Amino acid sequence: MAMTTETQSLTETPGAARTYDVRTYGCQMNVHDSERISGLMEDAGYVRAADPEAADVVVFNTCAVRENADNRLYGNLGHLRPTKVKNPDMQIAVGGCLAQKDRGDIVKKAPWVDVVFGTHNIGSLPALLERARHNHEAEVEILESLEVFPSTLPTKRESTYAGWVSISVGCNNTCTFCIVPSLRGKEKDRRPGEILAEVEALVAEGVLEVTLLGQNVNSYGVEFGDRLAFGKLLRATGEIAGLERVRFTSPHPKDFTDDVIAAMAETPNVCHSLHMPLQSGSDRVLKAMRRSYRQEKYLGIIDKVRAAMPDAAITTDIIVGFPGETDEDFEQTLEVVRRARFSSAFTFQYSKRPGTPAAVMEEQLPKAVVQERYVRLINLLEEITWAENKRLVGEKVEVLVAVGEGRKDERTGRLSGRARDGRLVHFATGDLAPRPGDIVETVVTYAAPHHLNADGAPLSHRRTRAGDAFEAGRTPKLKGVSLGLPTIGVPAPLPATQGCAL
Repeated sequence: MAMTTETQSLTETPGAARTYDVRTYGCQMNVHDSERISGLMEDAGYVRAADPEAADVVVFNTCAVRENADNRLYGNLGHLRPTKVKNPDMQIAVGGCLAQKDRGDIVKKAPWVDVVFGTHNIGSLPALLERARHNHEAEVEILESLEVFPSTLPTKRESTYAGWVSISVGCNNTCTFCIVPSLRGKEKDRRPGEILAEVEALVAEGVLEVTLLGQNVNSYGVEFGDRLAFGKLLRATGEIAGLERVRFTSPHPKDFTDDVIAAMAETPNVCHSLHMPLQSGSDRVLKAMRRSYRQEKYLGIIDKVRAAMPDAAITTDIIVGFPGETDEDFEQTLEVVRRARFSSAFTFQYSKRPGTPAAVMEEQLPKAVVQERYVRLINLLEEITWAENKRLVGEKVEVLVAVGEGRKDERTGRLSGRARDGRLVHFATGDLAPRPGDIVETVVTYAAPHHLNADGAPLSHRRTRAGDAFEAGRTPKLKGVSLGLPTIGVPAPLPATQGCAL
C-alpha cells in the first residue's frame, strides 16, 4: 500500500516517532477504553497517524456482543495482511471483549497479529508491543481480573466539550443473553472522590458535558455498601462549577430507585434524559432472560420519571426473537412500547453468543419470524418517535454544538448538536458562527422520527471555553496515576535507509 509523502516523512525520518491508529467497535465503554488506549500510546511516545492506513501500529478495540463481531474482526485483520507482509515492522494489536473471549485463538486464526490483550489489562499494551518487537513473536496476555481501575490510566479525550467518566466496570447480573459479565468481570466501583476529581479535571479543560459510565450505573455503591450512592453522586456533580450537563448510562430497572429520580429532577445540570433498557415487554421472556423486573415495575418507573420530569426523553434497548418468544410475548413488547412512548430505541434481533445460557436454549426462532417481528417493531417505534418529536415543533431548545453529528450538514448549510434531552438537532446558523462546544438556543421548525430541524435564525449564541479549546485544536489529555509498570519510554525510531534495504 502506497504511503503519502507526509506519512513517509513521519515514519521514515530518523528519530521520528512511531504512529498509531485505534479502531473501535461496540459500546460507549469501548469508546472510552479507546481514549485510554490513545493516552497510553501517546505517553509511550507514539503519535496519532495522520493517515490511518499508514499507521505503524493499528489497535483494534473489539466488541463481542453481536453475532457477526468475530467475522467483522477477522475480515478487517485479513484486509491488513498484505500491508503487514509489505511492512513487517508494522504492528497489529487486538484488545477488548472479543480478545478476552477468543484469547490465543486470534493469533492462530491470524498469525500476523502481534499483540492480544484483554479488558482487564489495557495498561499493558505499550509493554506488550515493545516485547513483541524485541522477541519477533506474538504476545498474548489476558488477565482474569482487573489489574487497575481503568480510569487511573492516562486518557486522550476525543472531544473538547463532552467526556466519558467511568464510575464502575463489570456487572453482577446474569442475563442469559449477555456475555459481558464473563468478559468484563464482577462489578468494581470507583470511589466517589476519584470520580468527582476526574470530572473537575475535565471541566478545568473546558468540558461542558460529562456522561457517567457503567455496565449498571445505578447499582453503583454495591462494593462499598451504599445502595443510595448513585443518587448522591448525581447530586454532587451539581456542585461542580462550569459543568453544564450530566448524563449517565446504562441503568438497570431492578436497581432503579426513587432517590435517583429525585436527584435527576432536583439537580439542575443533570439532563432529563434516561436510557432504560427494556429488552422485552413479556414477563415470561423477562424471566427466561433473568431480568429481575416485570412489565408493571418497568412502566411504574417510567411513570415516576415522567411525573417528576414531564419533559424527560426516555430511550431503551429491545431484543426481538429471544428463544421461545411467542406472538403473544412479542405483542406484550409492542404494548409496552405504546405505553412508554420512547423517544428512540436501540433494537436488536436476538443472536446466539457462545458461552451464554440462551445460546443452548430450545426453541431458537427461525430467522424469518424474527425479521417479521423486527420490522413491525421498527414501524411502531418510528410512528411513536415521530409523534413525540412533532410535539416539540415551535419549542425553544438549547443545543450543544457538536462535530460530525449531521452527515448532510455541509450540503444543507446547517450545524448539528444535542438538545439537553439528548435529541439530535440540525440548525441553521443565520449570521452567527458557532463552534463545536458552543451553546445555541433556537426554535424547532420541523420534526422527523430521528432528529429535529431548526431552520430559523438562532435566538442566541454563547461562546464557551469548550469552543475556545476546539478552535485552538486542544482536547483534554488527563494523566493517570503510576501503575508500577516498567517505563517504556519513546519507542525506537525506524532505521534510516539509503536506497533499497535488503
